[in-house]
Amino acid sequence: MPDSNKHLQNKEFLDQQGYQLASGGSRQLKTRLKAMYHPDAEWRGSHPLNEMQGTDAIKEQVWQPLLKSFPDLERRDSIVIGGTFEGRDYVATMGHYCGTFRQDWLTIPANGQPIYLRYGEVHEFVDGKISQSTCLWDVMDVIRQAGFWPIAPSLGTEGMWPGPITGDGIVMHETDADESAASIAQTLAMHKSLGDYDDKEQLGRNGLLNMSQKEFWHPNMMWYGPSGIGTTRGLQGFVDYHQLPFRIAFPNRKGGAQIKNKTKGGHYIRVGDGKYSVTGGWPSVRAKHLGGNFLGTSPTGREVTMRVMDFYLHHEGLIRENWVPLDITHLLLQMDIDVFERLRPFFKRGALPKS
Repeated sequence: MPDSNKHLQNKEFLDQQGYQLASGGSRQLKTRLKAMYHPDAEWRGSHPLNEMQGTDAIKEQVWQPLLKSFPDLERRDSIVIGGTFEGRDYVATMGHYCGTFRQDWLTIPANGQPIYLRYGEVHEFVDGKISQSTCLWDVMDVIRQAGFWPIAPSLGTEGMWPGPITGDGIVMHETDADESAASIAQTLAMHKSLGDYDDKEQLGRNGLLNMSQKEFWHPNMMWYGPSGIGTTRGLQGFVDYHQLPFRIAFPNRKGGAQIKNKTKGGHYIRVGDGKYSVTGGWPSVRAKHLGGNFLGTSPTGREVTMRVMDFYLHHEGLIRENWVPLDITHLLLQMDIDVFERLRPFFKRGALPKS
């Protein structure tokens, strides 16, 4: 089967099966997971869900509790793209699960209101079924929507992420191979420009605004960060509300192509699909927490890792939009902030089991 047909079939499969999995309720859940996954498939996601293997674990630890808490759940994709990296076939999606918060989830108290659970997901396919899912669900944003906030206010704007400005993020057609290659090449070149900037020697607002990264971003760029960081607009907003505080906290971190040891992380996916591209790592960043005020914290000196995905829209020759699922609850835990423990007096619930 030509790769383009295989990728299209994988995307169509995930589109259909993913919607049915979310909206089908708890009945026949095991059957739906069996149709979607290999029996020994790996699932990894945001803290406190983390890592597990096998459809029984995925059912009992992920989907059964989620569907119990949000009985009218539905899946709403904004981006669906796919491709091959290092011989592995992937489908990557960004969007929101929507449902009424009827029962507590992950000890977060239900409020009876509609909740949008933001997601970035990357699914590896083998022989037409999923062998691995990486699901960065924005748990912090559910906490925010439920009416609680355990850390300092976000510098960026909080709220639901919009889909691409071009309205064509669900790519269910064959895309041009040259355009796809150019999209991921532009993304990796931008990554390199960020990595080439020496935080110790050059760090400062003017330096970041005038460095080579400005050659890659559209003047009306949108950077959609996870809850805790928030959304920014334009290069100035990106620098002021995310990049400068992040670099102060984690100077000269290593990420993406700089990490190639599988036990230490690095990109497991780099895919272009038409005017879209995606990268992701588990983790994709390794750093030491040496500076203060990021997420309202003091420097801990600790080594941390970051589970991150990046979805990009390439528009008018530049990167127009960047959606960034990042496991903030896991990052904070490594910085000695357990958001669930911090909120427990408000939740009036028992502690989570140790993972």
